[in-house]
Amino acid sequence: MTERADTEVVPARLPGLSSDQVAQRVERGEVNDVPVRSSRSTTEIVRANVLTRFNAIIGVLFLVILVVGPLQDGLFGFVIVANTAIGIFQELRSKHTLDSLAVIGEARPMVRRDGTATEIGTSEIVLDDLIELSPGDKVVVDGRLAEADGLEIDESLLTGEADPVLKRPGDEVMSGSFVVAGGGAFTATKVGREAYAAQLAEEASRFTLVDSELRNGISRILKWVTWMMVPTAVGLIISQFTVENHDWREAVRRTVGGIAPMVPEGLVLLTSVAFAIGVVRLGRRQCLVQELPAIEGLARVDVVCLDKTGTLTEGGMDVTGLRMLDGADEAFVGRVLAALGRSDPHPNASLQAIVASYPPALAEGWRGTGTLAFSSARKYSGAAFTEPGGGAARWLLGAPDVLLPEGHDALAEVDRLNDEGLRVLLVGRTERELDDPRAAAEIVPQALVVLEQRLRPDAGDTLRYFAEQGVHAKVISGDNAVSVGAVAAKLGMPGAQRPVDARRLPAGRDEMAEVLDEGAVFGRVTPQQKRDMVGALQSRGHNVAMTGDGVNDVLALKDADIGVSMGSGSEATRAVAQIVLLDNSFSTLPYVVAEGRRVIGNITRVATLFLTKTVFSVLLALLVVFWQIPYPFLPRHLTLLSTLTIGVPSFFLALAPNKERARPDFVGRVMRYSTPAGVVCAVASFVAYLVARHHYTGAGALDAETSAATLTLFLMEVWVLAIVARPYTWWRIGLVLAMVLGFVVVLGVPWLQRFFALRLVGDEVPWTAVGIAAAGGVVLEFCWAWVSRREARAQS
Repeated sequence: MTERADTEVVPARLPGLSSDQVAQRVERGEVNDVPVRSSRSTTEIVRANVLTRFNAIIGVLFLVILVVGPLQDGLFGFVIVANTAIGIFQELRSKHTLDSLAVIGEARPMVRRDGTATEIGTSEIVLDDLIELSPGDKVVVDGRLAEADGLEIDESLLTGEADPVLKRPGDEVMSGSFVVAGGGAFTATKVGREAYAAQLAEEASRFTLVDSELRNGISRILKWVTWMMVPTAVGLIISQFTVENHDWREAVRRTVGGIAPMVPEGLVLLTSVAFAIGVVRLGRRQCLVQELPAIEGLARVDVVCLDKTGTLTEGGMDVTGLRMLDGADEAFVGRVLAALGRSDPHPNASLQAIVASYPPALAEGWRGTGTLAFSSARKYSGAAFTEPGGGAARWLLGAPDVLLPEGHDALAEVDRLNDEGLRVLLVGRTERELDDPRAAAEIVPQALVVLEQRLRPDAGDTLRYFAEQGVHAKVISGDNAVSVGAVAAKLGMPGAQRPVDARRLPAGRDEMAEVLDEGAVFGRVTPQQKRDMVGALQSRGHNVAMTGDGVNDVLALKDADIGVSMGSGSEATRAVAQIVLLDNSFSTLPYVVAEGRRVIGNITRVATLFLTKTVFSVLLALLVVFWQIPYPFLPRHLTLLSTLTIGVPSFFLALAPNKERARPDFVGRVMRYSTPAGVVCAVASFVAYLVARHHYTGAGALDAETSAATLTLFLMEVWVLAIVARPYTWWRIGLVLAMVLGFVVVLGVPWLQRFFALRLVGDEVPWTAVGIAAAGGVVLEFCWAWVSRREARAQS
């Protein structure tokens, strides 16, 4: 609050720096020139895609093949180059999208220069600039307060303390804090890399690949694969040089053929590509994903906490009328409201609606002597005036159920209006000082101000989408519970008829969680309670998403599993949220959920394909070592099969639509499917190879044996692909048939036969190989059905 004596002259606003002073500081390099990174740099992207553990393994094997030849056995090396190039291209594309969107969502503070307030980018701020502050603004650089008018700053992101701090001229302000109430201006004392904002801005908008169950799971799988590869590869090398002691080049080729397919080289790449394309797709809908895992995270949430204002309703409101109390004069109250509107330089949405209906001209002759800025914790604001007749009065404007004592007659009218979904404020006179904690306790009520909120046209459809998807929506608002319930009921939200007043919520986490599980609409929630409610839901094992646009949502957004902010929201909410809806469209959330489900479901599919190959390769190598026979395949054979049954199909499957609900335990589910599939593929192809070895003798026998085993393995892997591609659509069926046609072309075209060293000899062994594959397919179907039944039972 600020108090001024009647005779005190209000100091003129500080003019700020002059244009010449700004130019001098720019010349000296005293500029806040720290770039806000929304993605990895180009160098980092290239390094991350090229310098990987498995690229190193494949690269060494490729160099070995270049030495021993022929080149077609090194085709797997070119596949890695192509995959890496695709990964770099896709991430650079997503980088461009994110960088463009980050500029849209960037903070643009008001800086006073030459006596005029101008909106500029944060990178244009210079040392000693005078920066204005309003409710919801982020302090973008460190500084010292020059002006303060009831200024309260939330420093929770710096200190962890939730209570706002009242600031006065001369006090220090730190970048990374946020204005909760009041206004003012501060002089920048630290800019650029010296300011703490340089670190916070980078953390808030970094393009990351962390805290993702998918990526963590894949990393764990790759670690296991590495440990399995080492002893298996050593045994395979020894066995091949023992068996092929007369031809070391053939031994090297067979060894490389056994080691190369153990590497699921494209799995990490496809995951990154799927995430990156998801970011680009959402970017086209004006959705800024500040952290990649947010796409996956929102698809996993089962509770969405919604702030009513700005989420279910639009920011604007309209005054629909006054309800006079205790015989107050309506014209006089109208002048009071006009004076209150004029007294606040930073009006919130409610006061803006009052200003629109009661313009400042109505309060001509009223002189302000003090103000009390609105606080979400206090739930009222105030101002002191000298009226035209010379009388002095102090007025409060705020929530009726906070300002009025329990049982007051006016509360019945408030409840009735709230039941209609209207918002109600009370205006009244108090004899106490504005900042007196008992100012509201001795109020003389004058009138109820009735406001109507504007519903978002897309909110109802979005709530229905979440209900259909089994995601529980919880409306958590600081407004009156009955009023919030009425708004939610208009949107058709289940449970809206039983709103809960948060002031009566139990303090214990377990007891609060029980009430939260049963209720759907909660009113009169304080900022700290929002945070506690998120924690209580998480304690019950829920994945919680929180949406909001106001400063009072910051703590809850920060603690939620996924924070979603509106683009028109405060800088505070945009800085801590993982997802920013730049067009303020609540209806974008279903697209984010759908994109996350597409990524999760499709990566699970392609991971099964990749790991089936890994399991098959490890087991087949062990069988070869145990039987002491030549490895059945050359690198070119497995490159061909991997391309037709994994590489090309997985790219299409990873980007396909997928509405399957996200489920936990990614690693367990993938391994439960890929392990039996890999075992069946290995056993079937090995049996076909043994049959061919027994049948063929003489020159060229090894090529014929390998061709028969390759035919069986291809049919088995296509069978796995056909299972993974379910449920079938026309394009999925076409994809599988196209891969079969590709293999038939290789077998039918003479020069391709020679290039890939594939030659089916006779009828007996090829048809036996087909029969073995058919038997293996039956076993595959049985294993798949058994695992699916176990998964279904575990879910239920």
